[in-house]
Amino acid sequence: MLADLGNRVNVATTLVPVAHYLQRPLHLFRTYDRRNLRADIVSGATVAIILLPQAIAFALLAELPPEMGLYTAVVAGVVGALWGSSSQVFTGPINTISLLVLSVLLNITTPGTLEFIVAAGMLAVMAGLFQLIMGLARLGILVNFVSHSVIVGFASGAGILIAISQIRPLLGLQFSSHNVIGTIQSIVLNLRATHLFTAALGIGTMVLIVLLRRVKARLPVAPISMALAAVVVFLLGLDRQGVAVIGDLPTGLPPLAGLPLFDLDLIARLSTGALAIGAIGLIQTVAIARSIATHTGQRLNSNQEFVGQGLANIFSGMFSGYACAASFSVTAVNYSAGAKSPLAAILASLFLLLAIFTLGPLVAFLPRTALAGVLILTGYSMVDRGEIARIWRGARGDATIMVVTLLGTVFLQIEFAVLLGILLSLALYILRTSTPRVRTVLPDDHFRHFAYQPEKRPCPQLSIVEILGDLYFGAVNHVEEFILDDAEKYPEQRYLLIRMHHVNHCDFSGIHMLENVIRAYREKGGDVFLVHVGSSIRQLMESTGCSRYLGADNLLDEDEAIGRLFHHVLDPAICIYECPVRAFKECQNLPKRLDLIGITPESDIPSRSLLDVSPRELWRELHNSNGTRPLVVVDVREPREFKQGHIPEARLIPLSTILSDDVKLPNNRQIVFVCRSGRRSRRAAYTLQQMGFMNVLVLQGGMQAWEAAGLLEAVD
Repeated sequence: MLADLGNRVNVATTLVPVAHYLQRPLHLFRTYDRRNLRADIVSGATVAIILLPQAIAFALLAELPPEMGLYTAVVAGVVGALWGSSSQVFTGPINTISLLVLSVLLNITTPGTLEFIVAAGMLAVMAGLFQLIMGLARLGILVNFVSHSVIVGFASGAGILIAISQIRPLLGLQFSSHNVIGTIQSIVLNLRATHLFTAALGIGTMVLIVLLRRVKARLPVAPISMALAAVVVFLLGLDRQGVAVIGDLPTGLPPLAGLPLFDLDLIARLSTGALAIGAIGLIQTVAIARSIATHTGQRLNSNQEFVGQGLANIFSGMFSGYACAASFSVTAVNYSAGAKSPLAAILASLFLLLAIFTLGPLVAFLPRTALAGVLILTGYSMVDRGEIARIWRGARGDATIMVVTLLGTVFLQIEFAVLLGILLSLALYILRTSTPRVRTVLPDDHFRHFAYQPEKRPCPQLSIVEILGDLYFGAVNHVEEFILDDAEKYPEQRYLLIRMHHVNHCDFSGIHMLENVIRAYREKGGDVFLVHVGSSIRQLMESTGCSRYLGADNLLDEDEAIGRLFHHVLDPAICIYECPVRAFKECQNLPKRLDLIGITPESDIPSRSLLDVSPRELWRELHNSNGTRPLVVVDVREPREFKQGHIPEARLIPLSTILSDDVKLPNNRQIVFVCRSGRRSRRAAYTLQQMGFMNVLVLQGGMQAWEAAGLLEAVD
């Protein structure tokens, strides 16, 4: 019974967000502010004027009937506004998607055939289903992982392709080619066959657009220029002189298309293209929505936008349209015209539908060459030279992605180029996150912050490593290699402090890596300490047992870490006798015996040249001695250390005295040297060996081991 209840709870948890996304239209109408109605009507009428010729032009770019562009604008405009997230975004036919559709369909069938038109509708439905599933699964965050360089490269490549592909209708040439190289060759070979009236009208339309933009940039120059071209064709009868025109448009509502929704062979052939169209449509739509939101301050929901785009494509394909996405130019007009809500986009689609009924006879005389001129200028504007230059001057990885995507769009199948660009973006993301910056740091000159200072000599005992990235399975090998390579480079650094300020995520592979590093340092007699470990990472360390392996004392406070390590872990003998560096604030007042530096450092003493005595063995020898040949215990630490605690029988002779003076010690008795951890003792014993004292021992582990064994008795 509890299991059934749990299952019902899980189902409800899954379905509630789905219902929320699908109920978006109800929310819009319930919350609509009637004071925005006038602004939305004006904006809708303005957008409809721009939309009529543009929808036809983009359909022709995909080599689809012009009415499919109009149906797409009507259906997708309404559905995208009802279920989208942005109040200003307009969904409809766009240049890049049209070019993608043409590229995909050319591999399936021949333009102008019924199969070509049906496949275009199926492509829209399949892309829409992909987008809808992404939205309902709340995967809107995935668009953040596609590099901006992909969009710039694809848009620039698409702009070049659009401009080249429209030269043929601009000049009235008659040839067929499905790739950019073949198109350029055919243009050159057929240039003498240019239709003069067609070329003059098309080039004249382009010149008029450029001039009108210079006079007043805010004018809808493209619709005005195309309308004038249609009037010229009508008055001079150029359609009878060989100038290609759009022809009569249907005046009915968008009809329901009979699509072969269960044709598995067609679905398989369209799947790659549908994925590319769906991905590019989502990326471009979210980018446009965000750019507008920066001006309006509206909070967007990427998942809701995915749902809106998915439903817009599905309905567009079902009602005789083709694939669509947010249009930047139309959205910009919608915003600048004062649109306050999605109702503006809905009204624009309805006004367009009205224009189809009333302006059909005039649109019939719209010359194909004028549309080609508009598309060539559109393609030229898509090549963002300023953004290309910025990316080229920036990171090498982003520049590579941009160039590969651009060249792939121009010379390869467009859908392959798009997916290649997306895969390169993901590969770059994985590469960057799997190789986070790992660096050794030292305190700055004021001892306030840690900084990367490779020009400074490091502390010979303590390495401080900063990890600037997450410790997940893809990154841990890089981090571990850096730390262990650094440990091999400086073998005398037996202690490691890891700063984890920038580690926001850690998985079990990260835990395993930390344990490997801890084990490696402890095997060489050192230890590892961590600072600034996040709460989620600390919980994971506790649940996996890593905290117990590390030890609670090894998780340090940031402000106290260096002081604690300096006074309780590091060997001051190394600081005084072996190290000329003053890396830390605590080192500044430490006496440095620079005159002794280089005199037989502990690391140069042969490992088997000296004998050790354990704390228990020394204690028994001292307490069981019968007076014959008693041991001589020599403490080679500094006076302040000696006062804090020492072996009662010990005699204080600092290491500096032993190394620099002619020390008088009995040569006929065993001498046991004592220090804090054993390093100074070994140097003292080795020095006396070189002077002829063969009966010398070293207290194993020094006073740390003596105290750990519970043998500390006297404190002066």
